[in-house]
Amino acid sequence: MAWVLLIVAGLLEVGWSIGMKYTEGFTRLWPSVFTGMGIVASMMLLSQAAKTLPIGTAYGVWVGIGAAGAAVLGMVVLNEPVTAARIFFVCLLLVAVVGLKATSGH
Repeated sequence: MAWVLLIVAGLLEVGWSIGMKYTEGFTRLWPSVFTGMGIVASMMLLSQAAKTLPIGTAYGVWVGIGAAGAAVLGMVVLNEPVTAARIFFVCLLLVAVVGLKATSGH
């Protein structure tokens, strides 16, 4: 169950990180409210997952999902540059996330 919570927390991190773009420096009310709710929910789920998973693994996976997801959505939704190097490093992040899970002992 901790892994499910951690994956959902990572997906919420993707949501709030992309949401920050729409807050315009937290000057727009509803995007700011939804982004803040995403931050709180993501942190709460991360803290629940970290009760049973090693913190280094939990945090690394959370950050990896968030960074990779934000990079991909940035390219797909926000028209950020799509380059071979960016795709390579996103894949490298995903390999690291899988590696942390595989070596966590859980």
